[in-house]
Amino acid sequence: MIDPGEKDALTTGGPALPVLLRGVAALGSLKLTLTLLVVLVPAIVLAYNSEQWRSWPLALPLAGLAVNLLAALLSNPAFRRQTALIVFHLALVALLLLIAAGRMSYLKGTLEVTEGAWYEGGALTSTDAARWHAGDLDQVRFTNLGFTIDYAAGVRRGPTRNHVRWIDEHGRAREAVIGDQDPLVIEGYRFYTSFNKGFAPTFAFTPATGETIVGAVHLPSYPIHQYEQTREWALPGTHRKLWILLDFDETILDPAQPSAFRVPAEYQVIVRDDDRRWALHAGEAIDLPEGRLELAGLRTWMGYNVFYDWTLPWLAATAALAVLGLGWHFSAKFRRRAWDA
Repeated sequence: MIDPGEKDALTTGGPALPVLLRGVAALGSLKLTLTLLVVLVPAIVLAYNSEQWRSWPLALPLAGLAVNLLAALLSNPAFRRQTALIVFHLALVALLLLIAAGRMSYLKGTLEVTEGAWYEGGALTSTDAARWHAGDLDQVRFTNLGFTIDYAAGVRRGPTRNHVRWIDEHGRAREAVIGDQDPLVIEGYRFYTSFNKGFAPTFAFTPATGETIVGAVHLPSYPIHQYEQTREWALPGTHRKLWILLDFDETILDPAQPSAFRVPAEYQVIVRDDDRRWALHAGEAIDLPEGRLELAGLRTWMGYNVFYDWTLPWLAATAALAVLGLGWHFSAKFRRRAWDA
């Protein structure tokens, strides 16, 4: 990339050299490059092992390397004589700055959406966001229309096919099938399906005074926790905690043969309140002091991985420009040489 043998007035250091130019030459030195590369190694380790230091440790040395490379471009005459090298190294500067910017503005998170329910942007189950993240997650709105997953013998999970519907920027309803590798992209946020999914008993609660509230209880992920399909659930709008258990005898995923994820055909939901216990089938209800609780049915829920990084398309374009610049440089270099007979 940079030839240490190339010299001009900036690197020879004459007594009349302006202080500014000396500073540029110092910023572009190989010693500073090596120092920043050494600092980058522990910064990477710190960023990926500490939740509190995910952005700055990487962003600072990357920005420093960009400044170092830009100063080397200004102080080395070889680049001013070779346009292809200027293009290549400026693309490298842009790549470093974009990566640093991405580390300061990214977001990663997870969320769960019940089958048939809408996700109203803003709330995530877990979030890892950079300090300067400024996306419009509160503008995101989509619904989980259900999913299918085929399993091979041995309960080996195949691709997830999740049907979703969302409203685009023109207010039109659109539908698509997404998966673990094919995301739904809205407002720059990428929503991928995950291995995290399960069953969701759905209840209709009618308070003694008030309108009916419909809600779902997301039981632990299936089949990872297939023998732990229980959850403590707070009755909507009250302080009462109910213990919920999904009880069924069917083999949903058969280890001996191919199968598919589905809700059981026969099931009951056990509801326990202290010493009282009820076994409910779909359509059955119980009366509590706070109101009437009816089991509306059994649905599924899907867990999503959310990722946001506005720099991704710019990184792809800049990387392509760097490859073109390097290819231009070497093609011109080889054309100047005669081929051996």
